Amino acid sequence: MKRIADSTVRRLSIYLRFLEDFEKRGIATISSDELAARGGTTSAQVRKDLSFFGSFGKRGLGYSVAELSARLRQILGLEREWQVVIIGAGKIGAALAQYHGFAQRGFRIVAVYDSDPAKVGRSVDGLVIRSLDSLPEEAKRHPPDIAVLAVPATAAQEVADMVVKSGIRAILNFAPQQLQVPETVAVKAVNMAMELEGLSFALTNG
Repeated sequence: MKRIADSTVRRLSIYLRFLEDFEKRGIATISSDELAARGGTTSAQVRKDLSFFGSFGKRGLGYSVAELSARLRQILGLEREWQVVIIGAGKIGAALAQYHGFAQRGFRIVAVYDSDPAKVGRSVDGLVIRSLDSLPEEAKRHPPDIAVLAVPATAAQEVADMVVKSGIRAILNFAPQQLQVPETVAVKAVNMAMELEGLSFALTNG
């Protein structure tokens, strides 16, 4: 499959959430126009996004909500459980560890790590904070799928290097630092300052 743009993947996630809501409400079919209106896009964009993954729906009849939901969950890899470790037990890391919505989407927090001896041994939502030094050895025994970095920018690259050497192939980075990793490792950055700047732009130029 050719590379799919991040913007397309984000829209698939949005479509899935609306479809799941439709399922709960007992709605059996939906048109591309209805899905586009909910997702803030166009029907042509909906059809284009879905066309990357095959043929969906029937002209004049729309999409089966249950079938399209199931297919999007499969495309997004949500049919299995993903093992996630959080590195950094500060305010952001602790808040992420306590968010139960991840488990509902198939992302299970299995461990929290920190380099601060004062935090190691404490508990966050039932998880005992482990020493960051133990990550490589523990990852060999029980390989996690995703590492969430909630560390200071000054430590982010060093921690990312450790994560990569530990065999973890996906990183969600909350640190305001661009990471250098091999092409085989997927990285997604969560830059809250940039998101706020986007809202500032919208308010200024609304």
